[in-house]
Amino acid sequence: MRARLVKKIGLSLLALLGLLVVIAFSLAFFSPRPPLTTNAATLAGDGSKIDYCRLPKLDGSGKRAAEIPKGNTPGCAYTHFPLPILADCTEPLSPQADDIRGLWRGVKGKHIGHVERIEQCADRTVVTTSGIIHDYGPNSTGGLNTDDTEGMVVFTLGDKAYCPRSSSSMMWQDKKLNFHVFGWGPLVVRRYREGAQLVWEYADGSTTHMDRICDLPESEKVPSPRGPQIKIF
Repeated sequence: MRARLVKKIGLSLLALLGLLVVIAFSLAFFSPRPPLTTNAATLAGDGSKIDYCRLPKLDGSGKRAAEIPKGNTPGCAYTHFPLPILADCTEPLSPQADDIRGLWRGVKGKHIGHVERIEQCADRTVVTTSGIIHDYGPNSTGGLNTDDTEGMVVFTLGDKAYCPRSSSSMMWQDKKLNFHVFGWGPLVVRRYREGAQLVWEYADGSTTHMDRICDLPESEKVPSPRGPQIKIF
């Protein structure tokens, strides 16, 4: 009798676990993506022609962060490196933020060669890299958290690619930019300055040190495909 009860409880727990996995998978791959609100001209423009060592002046003479539409990734990745999302924003940084704006390339650690662009104004931060645009903070079209994709194409159904959804906050603490899953979940990514370098701590446990660069490398103009891209049919 006892063995039968234990078996029944075990099967129930397995069924519950399977149900949770199915729900999580459905939410990650099949839940509706938020509308694409990135300015069309920004996506169409060529972000490789900019001198990223000439940073905009945040003197309050232009738009505020909350007046600019939220940036997000078209599909699973942009087709070419876009123009800056916050090009028209001149709202000064919040007191708790450090200035990590610019174009950065990994020179030490696991992700050597990784290139990313970081934009900031007020409490808003936009990271553009490897085909994806993650935008956190006050904006004119969406919520505060990033509501986007991780960018890795796991499988395709016909002509449609499926990549996992992602959502996080980017909150400053002790001059370190912390990324928390869903805004309330565990800390998964951290960025902060260390001397002239930008340090990037990633969810895989790696730490990458990055140097500032002025020009986008040729290899970064068009993002490389990511993920297994398993063809279902």
